[in-house]
Amino acid sequence: MFGSAGMFSNIAVCLRQNLSFRGVQVRNINIGGGLGGEIPDNKRLEYALQHIHGIGRGKAHHIVCELGVENKYVKDLSKRELYSLRELLSKYLIGNDLKKLVQRDVGRLVGIQCYRGIRHADSLPCRGQRTHTNARTRRTMRTYGGSR
Repeated sequence: MFGSAGMFSNIAVCLRQNLSFRGVQVRNINIGGGLGGEIPDNKRLEYALQHIHGIGRGKAHHIVCELGVENKYVKDLSKRELYSLRELLSKYLIGNDLKKLVQRDVGRLVGIQCYRGIRHADSLPCRGQRTHTNARTRRTMRTYGGSR
């Protein structure tokens, strides 16, 4: 019983590493260290870095410039360049660490019952937007059943 669970997890890892969708093969390179996961290797470095939570266009461009490598495909990076990329990314707050920090901050706001915390708890916009006619997406997420 336990052996089959381990086998399924190994199969899931293999499928995720080498996923084929409608004839397009997607491969990922794990950047490791709990830094946010994987980046696709069939894209250039500056665009592949944007797949990590917390890295946008500006920060990705800054990282590539700071690395001193040209903007080449991720699959063409050497092991030394990947190692320096991991070292550079460890300086930033990205990935799961960033998600946990934001979740903790929102939880603190909800806990002290400030205006922004109450708006978060009620699933309403908390930055002053009007809700009489707009904010449909934020307001209707709490309806669970039925259609109009």
